Amino acid sequence: MSGPGQESGSARRNGALPPAREPAAPAPGAARRPVADLLRDLLPVLSAAWRWARRPLLPGLRLWRRNIQLRVVATTLLMSVGVVLLLGVVVIGQVRNGLLEAKTKAAQGQALGGFSVAQSQAVSDQEPGTDGSGATSGGGSAAGGTAGRGQVDPGTWLTDLVQQLASGGQGVYYVVALTSESDQQSLQSGSAETHGPRASGDVLPDNSVPSALRDSVVQRGGVYQLDTRIIRAGDPGGQPGLVIGKRLNDESGRSYELYYLFPFTQEEKTLSLVETTLATAGVFVVGLLGAIAWLVVRQVVTPVRMAASISQRLADGVLHERMKVSGDDDIARLGEAFNKMAHTLQTKIQQLEELSRMQRRFVSDVSHELRTPLTTVRMAADVIHDSREDFDPVTARSAELLQSQVERFDSLLSDLLEISRFDAGAAALDAEPIDLRDVVHRVVDAAEPLAERKGSRLVVRGDEQPVVAEADARRVERVLRNLVVNAVEHGEGRDVVVRLATASGAVAVAVRDYGVGLKPGEATRVFNRFWRADPARARNTGGTGLGLSIAVEDARLHGGRLQAWGEPGGGSQFRLTLPRTAGDSLLRSPIPLEPEDSRRRRAAAAQRDPSGGTGRAGSRGSGTGAGPAGTSGATGAAGTGHSAQASAALPSARSPIPPVPTKTPRPPSADPAALPGSGARVVSTRTGGDSAVPDPDRASTVGRSTPGKDRPDR
Repeated sequence: MSGPGQESGSARRNGALPPAREPAAPAPGAARRPVADLLRDLLPVLSAAWRWARRPLLPGLRLWRRNIQLRVVATTLLMSVGVVLLLGVVVIGQVRNGLLEAKTKAAQGQALGGFSVAQSQAVSDQEPGTDGSGATSGGGSAAGGTAGRGQVDPGTWLTDLVQQLASGGQGVYYVVALTSESDQQSLQSGSAETHGPRASGDVLPDNSVPSALRDSVVQRGGVYQLDTRIIRAGDPGGQPGLVIGKRLNDESGRSYELYYLFPFTQEEKTLSLVETTLATAGVFVVGLLGAIAWLVVRQVVTPVRMAASISQRLADGVLHERMKVSGDDDIARLGEAFNKMAHTLQTKIQQLEELSRMQRRFVSDVSHELRTPLTTVRMAADVIHDSREDFDPVTARSAELLQSQVERFDSLLSDLLEISRFDAGAAALDAEPIDLRDVVHRVVDAAEPLAERKGSRLVVRGDEQPVVAEADARRVERVLRNLVVNAVEHGEGRDVVVRLATASGAVAVAVRDYGVGLKPGEATRVFNRFWRADPARARNTGGTGLGLSIAVEDARLHGGRLQAWGEPGGGSQFRLTLPRTAGDSLLRSPIPLEPEDSRRRRAAAAQRDPSGGTGRAGSRGSGTGAGPAGTSGATGAAGTGHSAQASAALPSARSPIPPVPTKTPRPPSADPAALPGSGARVVSTRTGGDSAVPDPDRASTVGRSTPGKDRPDR
């Protein structure tokens, strides 16, 4: 008879079934993977549940962190509660031990006395002339034996004994008499009454006397004691107590067990009274300590809170606020020192305000006073400049220089007047809904001639959709004109990209150039008035040095921000961010401060995508292609993994970004998150005849000023 295995084997040989395959062993980490995935899925749920559970506790936690008085009082209360509990446990333990020890000694004395009385009673109740077993001691006749006292029933004798012993301790102790089962059986046949258990006070002997204690009393003899629960009729729970027992002989010479049961009722009442007293006293002590701590801490915290409140008012400009000082203690000395400091600060601030007021008035007065003679000088310079063709070459050149410097002086005077208005707080904002696209197009159209002379191209991005905001069109146009002109002047003939965006209740305009850029730290100082990196402070080209300072003030007047970013040799970007509605707070800008085509971001993208130039556009060529790397061999944003939006903002092939030099390590770029600072940039100017692609060696020296050829600040 063939089995299943043989049938399957023959079937395989006949070709009916495919050969069986052994099951593949599971991967070592296959069993752990579902658990890890489950834990990963549960993490967001647990995090949300923790945040939801913690939300009601946040006000209390905030109050705990900010209120030192609450922390001190709460700590004092917790420590007081701990001390009171510790003392209560120690005291209650000592009282309990004392009560138990006294009760035990008293019980032992009472029980030993009772055992002596019971033994004496048994001896005295024995018949005269007998040895306790019924036999005569002499050779007297039976008539003489019957002449004595009659025989007493053992059961009656035990009952009388229990009642006699228990009569003196009503409620203090109970008496129980027990006999063995053999004695009970021998007496039941010859006695009218059983020799069973006898107890006083409705005590249940079998439930109240432990069997272990009975075994010790019966087998070993002597006096034994044990803690037990005394069970009475109608009280199944019983009460704790102490039982003391001993084996004795009755008047007939038969053995029985006598037990004294001492309840701890009175001791429990005493201990409960002590516990209640200690708990009440502990509550009062803890409350009193908390009140004392509150008052003591209040004496220290109140002056500190007063000092903090006055400091806040001093910071708000209320300089006449002072602390109330009383007494001569440490807090009083602290108040006096604080008042002296406030008085000194008030004096210094008033002096500085007066000096600043005088300076602003001086600048304003000088600017107004110079306006009239400057107008006369300008009219005379215009006449001379118009007649320069009639002069000799040297005089004609002098007339041209005179005309340019008079125009520069006029611009400087206008900027000084504008700055004085900002300093005096007299600048007014005439906000109305405007489309920034129109402002940008006007600025770009006005800067086109300058861009053509410099060989640059102005590119506007993000003008497909309206970019509307409540702003002062004149001031916004002045800011953007300053940024675009600066970008063209310092862009070294490369493209200048103007980008618009709107999102999250804000609008932004960013001006990106690919010139010499900014050195680390200059982005926070480029907005300072007349700031220059060169100590010689030569100013052969550019504006007055106040353009970016005025632009920052215009942005602040709108409630916006003007920020700068740059990297040496990689160009710079200035971003103007304004709230869409006048008066709203500004949270974030729609345009990142650091552009996507910066060297740091391109290097990070190259690290993420090592294929780099072999990407989607890798077949388009290399060298000075459409990408920003130029001579590095990259082929644009597509080759490096950038999006189409990023590649659209890159300069054209005729003005690529200079590559990162490989000979000299490049310093870190400016902080892209820097807030509007102030300052000027000092870079080497481009000499005539330079091509659109700069030499890497020359690009590595960007930022070192050349005497007489340094670039003016923006």
